[in-house]
Amino acid sequence: MGIKIIFKKIFESLKAVLPISLIILALSFIIGVETRFIVGFVIGDLLLIVGLAFFTLGSTESTVEIAENIGGYILKKRNLPIFILVAFAVGFMITVAEPALWVLADQFKSVVTAPILILAVAGGVGFFVVIGLLRLLTKIKLTTLFVVSYIALFIFAGIVSLVNPDFIPVAFDAGGVTTGPMAVPFIMSLGLGISKARGEKNAEENSFGLIGIASIGPILSVLILGFFVPASAPVSDTTTTLAEYFIQNVYQMAIAILPFVFFFALFQIVAFKMNKRRIIKVVIAFIYTYIGLVLFLTGANAGLVNIGTLIGEFFGSIQQKWIFVLLGVVFGFTVVAAEPSVIALNRQVEYVSAGTISRKFMMISLSSGVALAIGLACLRVVTGISIWWILIPGYALAIALTFFSPKIFSAIAFDSGGAVSGAMTSAFLMPYALGASAALGTDVLADAFGLVAFVAMAPLITIQITGLVYQAKTVKTRMPVDDNEIMELQEVGV
Repeated sequence: MGIKIIFKKIFESLKAVLPISLIILALSFIIGVETRFIVGFVIGDLLLIVGLAFFTLGSTESTVEIAENIGGYILKKRNLPIFILVAFAVGFMITVAEPALWVLADQFKSVVTAPILILAVAGGVGFFVVIGLLRLLTKIKLTTLFVVSYIALFIFAGIVSLVNPDFIPVAFDAGGVTTGPMAVPFIMSLGLGISKARGEKNAEENSFGLIGIASIGPILSVLILGFFVPASAPVSDTTTTLAEYFIQNVYQMAIAILPFVFFFALFQIVAFKMNKRRIIKVVIAFIYTYIGLVLFLTGANAGLVNIGTLIGEFFGSIQQKWIFVLLGVVFGFTVVAAEPSVIALNRQVEYVSAGTISRKFMMISLSSGVALAIGLACLRVVTGISIWWILIPGYALAIALTFFSPKIFSAIAFDSGGAVSGAMTSAFLMPYALGASAALGTDVLADAFGLVAFVAMAPLITIQITGLVYQAKTVKTRMPVDDNEIMELQEVGV
């Protein structure tokens, strides 16, 4: 991994982060944010850009290829207990290393300690990764699994709401942030490895949908946590310094990533048998991933969280509340490009579809959906309407669309829901909503949380609607729309 490649990744990260960074910086000067917070944001933003570059480079060379190899290995063993155990273990460990989850846990630490929340979420992801991979073996329809899972999930959420109603938004937020830059490429590659090992004709296409399934697990596990943890509003913290965040992330990310390194070592002994040169390359990739995580999280927490809270407090306190909502829409449209998990997802979608679904097309669809979602979330902060009035119709529409939209669009849509709601959303948009809620004097836990859930839900609708439009266009021009034939098209055509 040469210096040129590193600088190329840094430049790509800069292009992704620059639009929203410039907007935030301009607003900070306009509303008169203290110089120390602006300086902290600039330093944090630089760390975030460099961290994103190192993380993207390292995770591609380490977790993605390893995941595909693990998927092939556990299938070839033809031992169901080993299959389930390994699937759960890798799902659990990749979640513990997820940067977006650590950002959310840090914001929610006044309600429940970070280790408890992270372990609960990781357990939920591990369980549903097992379910998603078993689906590949049993050939259960993805639509059937989504319908059954979400009906059960909403029934259980209704029961929890009778005991601890304010925990509902937190649970659905957890489902969104869990599948971020670590989990998205890893889980998709794990499924791809299993599909290839089975010799399936459409192995790449069948790897989609796993992220959507895995996202259900953390919602369920945090709902269970709601039976035992009393609801209380999180406390905003703008006093922690950049140095303190850096020290905290140095040891937290070491704890998060070391189990995965040990897991690789174990599989190297029993299965991979890589040569010395390849092992050194993977180890270096792990080091890059670790450095990237530390820098990214330090920059996100020290820069974006503080500035997001202050901007939210300002616009939440002015009389023209529509400005707060409008800014939310703008932030939502621009923040998607800076999500590392979106970059990973779009790259894989373009690859497996042979250019049928381009990265640019995916980005426009995702950005439009997230912009609408953030607008609705900000409107909820201002009006205090129940989260159920948006979640139930939204998910009902998303599930209904799976019966009409082309299967590949439905699978990608549910995967995208997890990808768009990553570390950038947790680090800036959540504090933006929390700050405004605090300034308005509303119920922070009930009204501000739920934003990530809306972000995760939006692509489920927009991408499937895009699939319907695409299908209608192909019918009109008498082009093939069969799920197998659609993979052969060379352009989106919308």
